[in-house]
Amino acid sequence: MNNFSYQKATDVNHAISIINENAENKIIAGGTNLIDLMKYFVTEAETLVDINKISDINELLELPNGGVRLGALMTNADTAYHPMIEERYPLLSKAILAGASAQIRNMATNGGNLLQRTRCYYFYDIHTPCNKREPGSGCSAINGYNRIHAILGHSENCIAVFPSDMCVALAALDAVVRISGPDGNRTVEFSDFHRLPGDTPQIDNNLKLGEIITGIELPEKGFSENYSYLKLRDRSSYSFALVSVATGLELEKGKIKEARIALGGVSHKPWRVKEAEDFLIEKTPNADNFAQAAEIILKGAQGFKDNNFKIDLAKKAIVRNCMMALDPTSQRPGAKPSL
Repeated sequence: MNNFSYQKATDVNHAISIINENAENKIIAGGTNLIDLMKYFVTEAETLVDINKISDINELLELPNGGVRLGALMTNADTAYHPMIEERYPLLSKAILAGASAQIRNMATNGGNLLQRTRCYYFYDIHTPCNKREPGSGCSAINGYNRIHAILGHSENCIAVFPSDMCVALAALDAVVRISGPDGNRTVEFSDFHRLPGDTPQIDNNLKLGEIITGIELPEKGFSENYSYLKLRDRSSYSFALVSVATGLELEKGKIKEARIALGGVSHKPWRVKEAEDFLIEKTPNADNFAQAAEIILKGAQGFKDNNFKIDLAKKAIVRNCMMALDPTSQRPGAKPSL
């Protein structure tokens, strides 16, 4: 790890002023990803700006529109177990609890979750070419071992995936990201926050230089009656998703009134296809219709030798998760959804 300075910020504006003094200054909160990146020499920091003492972005607030604002400094654990989240946004609670370990969730913050970086083996190995780490050097994963890599939205420059579970649920819920920076405050629709790799795989999101996340806003609708989060991985504890699915359904008189389906583990950002969600409107909620929606979502998917299996796995996961959303009690340990 390289040497760095350390400074505590007293409020949001103070933090912004410090990080704008030097492009190599970085925000630290929980540090569950940043410290790893520094230890492996993937990233460096001139100054770490500790924002943990900023009190006005560490709590949950109800909004006049019926929604909820999650403070960027709230931990993942406090968010997942908050009574209001468990009751009104259980999809988000389930997704958070599927991620990492209890110890990490106790440290990791909501803002940091949005900013975590890929766990691609080659990104972490500084002795291998990686366009995300060193633009123009090449992508070792394309012709390397790529079992965990992207099948959607990738480019010839990068096939890495975004690792968050929480963000898959936030994508399905149509969350909004609140941001502060040198030019003031702004909001970004969650679907527009993360980026596909294209020709600039080193840029993970649309946060501007010198900006910090201050909160995440959830709309009033939380799909608390019909929801499910499914994470398929190599082991059931502390492992990143091969494929994950967040589903929220609104049902009326035996038909689907609204559907939200977001995928994780398959792309450089949480993956949603509105065409598939629109297809399900006024359809009967059954396996056949969910399978047709899955075909729409995976249209154009391309694997790379070791991860070809993900395409079929994702389709089956979508159907299974949508069926589970019809009866959230099917998500209890040992329960099996009927397909």
